[in-house]
Amino acid sequence: MNPTLEVIARRKSTRAFSEQPLTEEQKEAILQAAFRAPTAGNMMLYSIIEVADQEIKDKLVQTCDNQPFIAKSPYVLLFLADYQRWWDYFSFCKAEERCLELGLKTRSPQEGDLMLACCDALIAAQTAVIAAESLGIGSCYIGDIVENYEIHRDLFSLPRYVFPIAMLCFGFPRAGRSDRQVPRYDREFILHKDSYIRLNDEQLQRMAKPMEERAAGKYFKGAENLGQSFYLRKFIAEFSFEMSRSAREMIKNWTGE
Repeated sequence: MNPTLEVIARRKSTRAFSEQPLTEEQKEAILQAAFRAPTAGNMMLYSIIEVADQEIKDKLVQTCDNQPFIAKSPYVLLFLADYQRWWDYFSFCKAEERCLELGLKTRSPQEGDLMLACCDALIAAQTAVIAAESLGIGSCYIGDIVENYEIHRDLFSLPRYVFPIAMLCFGFPRAGRSDRQVPRYDREFILHKDSYIRLNDEQLQRMAKPMEERAAGKYFKGAENLGQSFYLRKFIAEFSFEMSRSAREMIKNWTGE
């Protein structure tokens, strides 16, 4: 296995950081890796905010589903799906006016543009994760940044066509951290060829068996099996309803509905 594959293979989420700060050189290396990530049409439809203010980190602990380690992370990057920069450039270049002169249709950024920008931002984020791991620096995604859109919009002064899609906490893992990784599903349940195939009952049972064994019958309150446990603990959790509400409001704002 080559060094790059070894880095990918050993990566795991880090939620307990040592007090060792990242150097400016290490931060710059992580950012430069993100900037070289694949991007649609070389448009780089994302922006990154370094969250350095401790008061803001403390606020994010609360708005991102009460995760205290956010406040203790020495390096926090917020990845934004960003079409505002190009929309402003289109305006600067009088692109709409030229279209009207040519008798062509005009439009504002819509759902497809949002999806493309989200992809750009997430690809950049994951490239930063791999770069950090290669330097011995751990990381953890904070998907809960999608919640509380209005609060985060105001907190970071986000314009209409900018949406927070992922936040990453970076830091050196605390000493004594276990190297045990959470197993992934077997490839037979993930990899399809030429067309999608829905899993039957027997395949679903085999897929869940390793997780069932790890759970050892310890399910979320009221659940009788693993599927019910995930449904009760995550799918209908308060944060899931808030995430959907927040994303819905963001999309309405983006499309002008």
